[in-house]
Amino acid sequence: MFDPKAIEDIAKRLADSMPAGFANIKEELEKNFHAILQNVLGALDLVTREEFDVQKAVLAKTRSKLDALEKRMTDVEQQLLPK
Repeated sequence: MFDPKAIEDIAKRLADSMPAGFANIKEELEKNFHAILQNVLGALDLVTREEFDVQKAVLAKTRSKLDALEKRMTDVEQQLLPK
C-alpha cells in the first residue's frame, strides 16, 4: 500500500525534528513514529495512485457503455411507441 521507504523517511524526519534534549532517545522515537505511521496509514484503507488510475479507467469505460445502452434503449422505445 505505502512505500516503506517513505514511511521510514517521515519517521526519521519527525525524530530529527525533536529538540536536542531528546537526542538520547532519537532511535526509539523513530521506531515509535514508524510504527504509529504504519498503523494509522494502514487503517485508512487507502489505495495507490496506480490502483486509483486503473479503477478510474474502468469506470470511464463502464460509463461509456452505459451511455450507449441508454441511447439504444431510447431508440428502441421510440420505435415501439405507436405513432
